[in-house]
This record gives sequence, structure tokens and C-alpha cells, in this order.
Amino acid sequence: MPQGRKTEGGRGTAWFGEAWKIFMLSPGVWIGIFLIFMVMSFALGIIPLGSLVSSVLYPVFAAGLMLGCRDLEEGKPLEVAHLFAGFKKNTGNLALVGLISLAFMVVIFIIAGIFVAFFLAATGVFAVLDQGDPARMAAVLIPVVLLTVLVALALALPVIMATWFAPALVIFHDMQPVDAMKASFSGCLRNIWPFIIYSLVGFLLLIVAVIPLGLGMLVMIPLIWISAYTAYRDIYIRHD
Repeated sequence: MPQGRKTEGGRGTAWFGEAWKIFMLSPGVWIGIFLIFMVMSFALGIIPLGSLVSSVLYPVFAAGLMLGCRDLEEGKPLEVAHLFAGFKKNTGNLALVGLISLAFMVVIFIIAGIFVAFFLAATGVFAVLDQGDPARMAAVLIPVVLLTVLVALALALPVIMATWFAPALVIFHDMQPVDAMKASFSGCLRNIWPFIIYSLVGFLLLIVAVIPLGLGMLVMIPLIWISAYTAYRDIYIRHD
């Protein structure tokens, strides 16, 4: 069972650099895949329970993209069909990764909601809201919203770590969902500093991508997908 090796902090930046090289092997197809994915996500989002289905199926699509990255490195062409390649192998296990992740996220948001409710009650925020003063309401609600986001992110981080590499581990190593999520969490934990740098670089790149009317996202989102592959390859495959 691959648990992942520890890498140097600077690798967090290198993952994006290596992802860019893979992106440039077939930029048009990557952008096309992104647009198709967004259309499907939007379509699912407007039907009842569609967002839940999208969350469950995301690892299936992600696994297909991992296969696309590997094929590009091996000199094979990237095709739109790669987006759906996860439906041909280990589909059930990939979907189960999504289902487990979704279940944890639901629990996390419930816990965060309960925490915030107790916080509001304990600090007398409800009394301020009853007064109807817009200025005071804003002064009170902004910190509460920020606190809610921070609590949710803190609770969600382990789930994100457990699912980040899980699609690649399931599709490439035929791992069972829980084992893949454990190995993903272990790989992320062993490389916490590279991931901190990776997150900071990614945040800055996202800001730059949003500036030109959001058009940079056509490149940035595929780059994030590919960087998950380059990080996986570095942590679980590369031994030099």
C-alpha cells in the first residue's frame, strides 16, 4: 500500500511548473474538457439533488483526468473521452470515495452550524440582531461569518487531505476507497510544508487568473487538476 514519501518544501512550487508542461502538451483539449465539465456541473446543479450527485461523481471524473495526464506523459494524445475514463475502471470505488467525502462534509457543516449557534447564543448576538441597527448588525455578523468559515475549513481540511490523491490511488493502484483515503491523508501529512507552499502559490495564481474577466480560470482550473497528478507522481511514484 503506497503511503507516500516526504518531499522538500520547494516541490510545492515545482508541482505547478510540471503541471504547466503537461498542460502545454494539449492546451486546447484541456480547456475543452474544463468547459464540458463546467456545463455538466451547471446542469447537475439545477436539478434536485444534482449537486450531491456531482460531489459523489467528482472522483470518477478526476480519475479520468489522472489517466489523461499519464497518457500525455507517455506520448499519447489527450482526448475529451479521458474525462469519462473513470467510468470504465473502478467506478464503484471512485464513487464511494466521493460518497464518503460528501458524508464527512455534511457532518462537518452540521458541527460548524451547531458551534456557531452556541457562539451566537453565548455572546448575545441575537439580541443585537433584534435591535435592527444595520451598522451594529454588520459589525456583529462579519466576525461570525468569518468564524464560521474558519471553523468549517479547519474541520474540512482532513477530509480534503484524505480525498486529494484518492482518485489517483484508486485508478492507478486499484486501492479500496478507505485505504486510498488513508494513504492520501498520510501523503499530505508527510508533505505539509510543500502543500503550504503549493496552497500559497495556487492562491496567488487564482487571483491572477480572475483578473482578466475570469478568463484565466480556463487555464487555472486544468492546471490545478494536473498539479494533483504531478504531486501524486512525486510523492507516490518518484524515487530518485
